Amino acid sequence: MTDEHLPDGREPAAAAPGQPGDEHAVPARPGTSPGSEIDPHRDPVPDPVPNPGLEAHEPRPTDVDPKLEKRAERQVATMFGLATLLTLAFCVLYFVVPVDATFAGTSGSNLALGGTLGLALLFIGFGAVHWARVLMDDHEIVELRHAAASPDADRAEAVGIIQQGNEESGFGRRPLIRNSLLGAMGVLALPAVVLLRDLGPLPGDDPKKTVWAKGVRVVVDISGQPIKPSDLEVGQLVNAEPSVFFEEDEEGEHLYHGTELLNAKAKAAVIVVRMEPDEINAPEGREDWGIDGVLCFSKICPHLGCPISLWEQQTRNLICPCHQSTFDLADGGKVVFGPGRRSARTWAARSASGSSRPAT
Repeated sequence: MTDEHLPDGREPAAAAPGQPGDEHAVPARPGTSPGSEIDPHRDPVPDPVPNPGLEAHEPRPTDVDPKLEKRAERQVATMFGLATLLTLAFCVLYFVVPVDATFAGTSGSNLALGGTLGLALLFIGFGAVHWARVLMDDHEIVELRHAAASPDADRAEAVGIIQQGNEESGFGRRPLIRNSLLGAMGVLALPAVVLLRDLGPLPGDDPKKTVWAKGVRVVVDISGQPIKPSDLEVGQLVNAEPSVFFEEDEEGEHLYHGTELLNAKAKAAVIVVRMEPDEINAPEGREDWGIDGVLCFSKICPHLGCPISLWEQQTRNLICPCHQSTFDLADGGKVVFGPGRRSARTWAARSASGSSRPAT
């Protein structure tokens, strides 16, 4: 201890045992641990991320020149107008350009449709960006962070900001831009309607209609060889098709080819089986649909349309490989197992003309 006293008469604080005293240390208040006192005269800790502040707003040329503003407005409307024309061109080219057309070694149809629709969307995007950059107000707004659950006052303020943005965009007071944008966006619905045609037949087309007709011969699939009852053995199954798929026109071209041929085959494929006549339990009204034990059935599964040709000679059952629906062909194609709910479709055979026709 020394004889020195503080100005208020108190003695200076003693140094910790074994540590030298600090003559410049700030005395601790009663009830506080040494070193816990904060110097009220110390500078505050600086923010690690300084506040950048807002730069002074600089007006754009379109903000001060009405002529430039009108020109920019016409540019935006032109982009939206081009998007409208390209969308209409998409609809026209969908019907005009053949599916098998080629251009520069690629599909002409894909190039035409993809190019027009892609450019239409591109011009809408360009127009929106140009509108935002040169015509909408660009004043920056500072918003402080707050909790996720905002009070009602903050929510009302947010709605006001949205309304302010709507007003600053000029959507209501720029009818040229508004109408051209609405027109371009509205016309974009047309491709969706036009493309619905690819989902199935247009109204008036019967999806159940096939190429089968009276006098059309049943021929072996792949080879096209006509099928005669005398050529079939008991227990035999033959995958067959209508003979029109192998017929040619005067120029030597097949009557069906490409996608048209595939679609027609998918509906007209049949199977021909032969069994003992006394084993056949024909449904009422179909007693004469078989000739000497020869029966013809559709190859299309009535469950989900899979091709069925897995034939069990001993049980006379036809099994679908997709979901194991099983049909008893000796009993009119009746379902005996699986998820199928309808009997296999029967074709009526006519041996006199060597042809067959579908059941009605």
